[in-house]
Amino acid sequence: MASTKTFFSCLSLLVALILCFSPTHSKNTIGKGYRLISIEESPDGGFIGYLQVKQKNKIYGSDITTLRLYVKHETDNRLRVHITDAKNQRWEVPYNLLPRDQPPPVGKAIGKSRKTPITVQEISGSELTFSYTTDPFSFAVKRRSNGQTLFNTSSASNSGFGEMVFKDQYLEISTSLPKDASLYGLGENSQANGIKLVPNEPYTLYTEDVSAINLNTDLYGSHPVYMDLRNVGGKPYAHAVLLLNSNGMDVFYRGTSLTYKVIGGVFDFYFVAGPSPLDVVDQYTALIGRPAPMPYWSLGFHQCRWGYRNLSVIEDVVDSYQKAKIPLDVIWTDDDHMDAKKDFTLSPISYPRAKLLNFLDRIHKMGMKYVVINDPGIGVNDTYGVYKRGMANDVFIKYEGKPFLAQVWPGAVHFPDFLNPKTVAWWGEEIRRFHELAPIDGLWIDMNEVSNFCSGLCTIPKGKCPTGEGPGWICCLDCKNITKTRWDDPPYKINATGVQAPIGFKTIATSALHYNGVREYDAHSLYGFSEAIATHKGLLSIEGKRPFILSRSTFVGSGKYAAHWTGDNQGTWQSLQVSISTMLNFGIFGVPMVGADICGFYPQPTEELCNRWIEVGAFYPFSRDHANYYSPRQELYQWDTVANSARNALGMRYKILPYLYTLNYEAHMTGAPIARPLFFSFPEYTECYGSSRQFLLGSSLMISPVLEQGKTEVEALFPPGSWYHMFDMTQAVVSKNGKRVTLSAPLNFVNVHLYQNTILPMQQGGLIAKEARTTPFNLVITFPAGASEGYATGKLYLDEDELPEMKLGNGQSTYVDFYASVGNGTVKMWSKVKEGKFALSKGWVIEKVSVLGLSGAGQASEVEINGSPVAKIEVSSKEHTYVVGLEEEGENKSVMVEVKGLEILVGKDFNMSWKMGISGAN
Repeated sequence: MASTKTFFSCLSLLVALILCFSPTHSKNTIGKGYRLISIEESPDGGFIGYLQVKQKNKIYGSDITTLRLYVKHETDNRLRVHITDAKNQRWEVPYNLLPRDQPPPVGKAIGKSRKTPITVQEISGSELTFSYTTDPFSFAVKRRSNGQTLFNTSSASNSGFGEMVFKDQYLEISTSLPKDASLYGLGENSQANGIKLVPNEPYTLYTEDVSAINLNTDLYGSHPVYMDLRNVGGKPYAHAVLLLNSNGMDVFYRGTSLTYKVIGGVFDFYFVAGPSPLDVVDQYTALIGRPAPMPYWSLGFHQCRWGYRNLSVIEDVVDSYQKAKIPLDVIWTDDDHMDAKKDFTLSPISYPRAKLLNFLDRIHKMGMKYVVINDPGIGVNDTYGVYKRGMANDVFIKYEGKPFLAQVWPGAVHFPDFLNPKTVAWWGEEIRRFHELAPIDGLWIDMNEVSNFCSGLCTIPKGKCPTGEGPGWICCLDCKNITKTRWDDPPYKINATGVQAPIGFKTIATSALHYNGVREYDAHSLYGFSEAIATHKGLLSIEGKRPFILSRSTFVGSGKYAAHWTGDNQGTWQSLQVSISTMLNFGIFGVPMVGADICGFYPQPTEELCNRWIEVGAFYPFSRDHANYYSPRQELYQWDTVANSARNALGMRYKILPYLYTLNYEAHMTGAPIARPLFFSFPEYTECYGSSRQFLLGSSLMISPVLEQGKTEVEALFPPGSWYHMFDMTQAVVSKNGKRVTLSAPLNFVNVHLYQNTILPMQQGGLIAKEARTTPFNLVITFPAGASEGYATGKLYLDEDELPEMKLGNGQSTYVDFYASVGNGTVKMWSKVKEGKFALSKGWVIEKVSVLGLSGAGQASEVEINGSPVAKIEVSSKEHTYVVGLEEEGENKSVMVEVKGLEILVGKDFNMSWKMGISGAN
């Protein structure tokens, strides 16, 4: 759902941008920094130091005189640097929301163990080294293995930035960077230039209801983390830096430096050492929380629309998908099911409960699911039970002792305070009540930045104000601006909404109060995160099933509880292109279940664009078509050509569901993104560092879509190795040193390639995940094309997919490692099964094995399974053809061999082999 923002004029936008991105103060004019006056080891194995301001000034407020430095190597690969007021507790991201180790409490006597510290001192860990300079104080973090500096706050004469500044409402710190460092992250924003950060683009972090059509502005989430990838002497090294701070901030990336300007909180830096991109995400999610396990059905295709005005419409949508033979697992409703747009209600006219229950009973028997929207604003209405119970439990955010008044879809609303334990309990009870009313399968929490159609302090007018009928995004409350406090009008203006809008603009006034006196000023960007935690707890308590939550606003750690979509995008080619970068960023942020509104939220997409979008969206981790209230219908069956593209692309998605679900498991265990930039698998290949028009699913499956109007070819970058086309496995691309290849891509065709040395578990597909899961397996095994020797591996995780936890050891899950090799004219494959009982109970079998890239042209013979010859099987071989072939004469002969009619139990270890007729072997 969208809300309409009122933006400043083009002229004022230009002026604001000039003010924001011109250096208001030249180097060293904001402050002279601090000097380190003492440092000592703390009882927990860290180090505590004290910093004294060198020279005070009044720019952006008064300096905090004495700071406390806390440094600790928390693990072998993670270093924490925490700087705060030495005497007074300051706002930090609550430790109960994001569990982590707490530093020693502040306010103790300043240590005197080193009154005159030496000029440079190092504190070494296994992977990272912390060093500091005393006057002016600066610190550096280095990689121990090669001595490379990863972060350095020293304001050297040629750095272009000043000393550290620490005031109540303005914190500034910078680091120098090498020119060849490739940076990724610092979201959420729509990056028009691709996934790699671009110097001198604005990166502002503050959660806003700003449509995703706005490029390079702060959007729905705040993730103050970046990954830094460098190639040092031909060897790749990645690390990440998190500034754990929920206050609004501008981050200025200049190519050779990066500067944080933050309007509150503390400096709480975490450095993770990597050195591979996968290592970085593993170490990062070990800190912030592993991604939530997703139910199997959520990996199917989802259909939604704002404007499914009555139950008969969604019944028709479900039937039309089946008639068109396009897969569909989940039907969604926006606020159309609600009574006057009030949360946890059903419209007695449009979605009468008795008829809805009959519909849900029908689709649930089919294996389909139903998800509904829920906005945080609770309608102010004395006849509305949710509101009355909320008032009775005192659950709302306050302003001057009264619930803060705002306006969203139901009209006048109050916002629940999810930092309050009573609110979490009340919210869970409301979810339970609604589930009894309508047995939904998941919740979509929207507008939780939080979005408000009004600004300032408001009252309800005596005249008519929207009450849930019609769009209602024009503010009709009586409102006055709130600028009387330094929280509503801070001294430093972040580039909010891209135009330096007041930070309370179209959201909660920042001087409003949460539980225990917490200011909205500090907690603003945590709202969606705290709501996701409460929603997850509420859903989990109902039936003990694995919760499915989709949240628009996110923060560090949100992936532990929710999936994400990229918000209100446009039905344009640019939005299609940008969706890939945003999706890949969220994998780095620890939110791997992510996707964009397929075909665009608004305005109406063209038929060609929708064709191309489903060819991309079918491979988003979260795959959903969603459209605006005022857009024409755009379900995938509305155009014959789009239906063909959907059957093709989603047909492949449903065949690789076992692979996607295994990636879901890996994400939950290690944080590994489901969708990944190419550099995750090929970090040594620098050509792919800026690649944003292709992506990988897992380590090996590459999607190379058409992203431009009128194109029937696509130029794809192929990292070194052999790649096999998933829609015609006899087609191969061999890229010895990495190259760009022009691929044919007619309208209903998408290029999906599988990399060498991979074993991909697939099933037969179907129109619904529940059915697809019951079909036999096919193992696709890839070797380097034409190689007489090779090795391949793959994985498969299976479980009872609605169990709350995704793990082995519960008797309802199975994990299989697959292996294959070729050598001496023999092809072998085998498996190692962990806890096979569950897979055996389901009767899953491997019916076919396809081996790609084998050298020679002969037939397979002497097929054996577990040492015994196999009869009644069908063996065939086809020679590969090369879009780009092997370059040396005589080397480009290789074949695909398929063995069908097998009945190998997935839940038992097996060994399979055959002899290969080899020609041209070395």
